[in-house]
Formats: sequence, structure tokens, C-alpha cells
Amino acid sequence: MTTLTTTAPPVAARRVTPLATLQQTMTLAWRSLVQIKHNPWELLDLSIQPIMFLLLFTYVFGGAISGSTGDYLQFALPGLLVQNALFYTLSTAVGLNTDISKGVFDRLRSLPIARTAPLLGRIVADTVKQVWAFALLVGFGMVLGFRVRTSVIGLLGALALLVVVALAMSWMSVLIGLVASSPEKVQMIAFSAMMPLTFTSSALVPSATFPSWLKVWSDLNPVTHLADAIRGLLIGGDVAQATLISLVWSAGFVVVFAPLAIRAFRHRV
Repeated sequence: MTTLTTTAPPVAARRVTPLATLQQTMTLAWRSLVQIKHNPWELLDLSIQPIMFLLLFTYVFGGAISGSTGDYLQFALPGLLVQNALFYTLSTAVGLNTDISKGVFDRLRSLPIARTAPLLGRIVADTVKQVWAFALLVGFGMVLGFRVRTSVIGLLGALALLVVVALAMSWMSVLIGLVASSPEKVQMIAFSAMMPLTFTSSALVPSATFPSWLKVWSDLNPVTHLADAIRGLLIGGDVAQATLISLVWSAGFVVVFAPLAIRAFRHRV
């Protein structure tokens, strides 16, 4: 008589350590970035749209708003940096919704990884793309005549502030991507939220030209404070107050939307 013994397969630990979560997040972020190699149109879309907006606003509206395209370029480029960063957070929502709809997250869920790692990985990857878009827009703007009138520290400070605020506001886009039923609805809902925020701010035109009732809202609009802070860091002006208000708004977005997004993620995935 022989006795057969079987060894139970090792059971994956239920809890994932913070260090392992960080490693898994970076791995999945790299996965999202490597996709650009196989889908270069994504990089072209990230590059062409900011340049198109820069050319359109500078040469179509610049003369009417500021009297010359050069003066308007100095005013509008910081605002366009803000607009582009906020609009690009929509790609996080669309990409997240697409991955969930195609079952990508179902396959990742079968792996012994932190449940939030796929979500955080996409956010980190899109933040890296934000850096590329910032560098491209500033570089092309300098070709057209834009000049940073502060310093390299001011330029790097503008990039850091823009990334922090975009990262915070991306939680709102993540929530939209999780509750919407399709990528098309994601775009409809997200644009309906982002367009009023951007175009009722001082990002592209001086808020002093607004009607009094609209100026009241513009002065409260977080995009106004962010645009003023980026403008001050790049070409000079009051920076401290606008930066502080932008950081307070960022903290508010994280506190409100991050728990809602994580809860929606756990319910849907």
C-alpha cells in the first residue's frame, strides 16, 4: 500500500505590502507607456492637439484680444498649458473605461497584485505623458516667440505645480470613467465638466473683461488660480497666493473624489 500525499498550492497573501503595491503600480504604468511603441498615434494625438490649439488661439484670436499675436502668446501660453493638462486628464477616464469594458482589469484581478495598482498605474503613466506635453508646448511656443521671463526654477516650478494639480483633478476623471457605461459617454460627461471650467477662467482671456456676474465665478474658479500661478511662474507676477489657492483646491479634489473613485473602482472591478 502506498499513500499519495499532495501539497496544497501556496496561497497568495491577501494583503499586499505598500512597497509591493508601489512596484506593481510602476510596472503597470510602464505597461501603459510601452503601448505608445505599438500605437504611435497616441503620442501623435498627445502632440498635435496642443500645437493646434496654440496656433489657433495665437493667430486667430491673438490680434483681437491683445492687439498683437506676440503679446497674446505671452499671455495665453500659460493658460493653454493649464487647458491642455486638464483636458488630458480625460484620456485617463477614457482609457480606464476602455480597459474595464474590454476585460483587461478582469485579467489583472486574477493576479496576486494590489487591486488599486492598475488604477494607480494608469494615473502615473498619464502623468508622465503630461510632462511630455508640457515640454512640447513650451518648446513650440518658444519657436513662435514665447519667452520665459523668470528663470529655470520658475519653469520647473510651473511644471511641478501643473503636474500636482492635474494629478489631483484626475481623480474626478477617474470617477467619471468608472461610472460611465461607455467611452463615448465618458467623453460627453467629462467635456461637459471641463469646458465650462476652462473657458470661464482667466486661462485664455483676462477675467476683467467678463460681465460682473461671470467675473464673480471666474474669481472662484480653480482654473483661474492655476492659470495665474503658472503665468506668474513663467513670465512674472504674484505667485504665492495663486499657488497656495491652487494647492488647496488640489487637496480638496483629492479628499472628495479619490475615495469616491476608489469605492466605484472596487464595486465595478
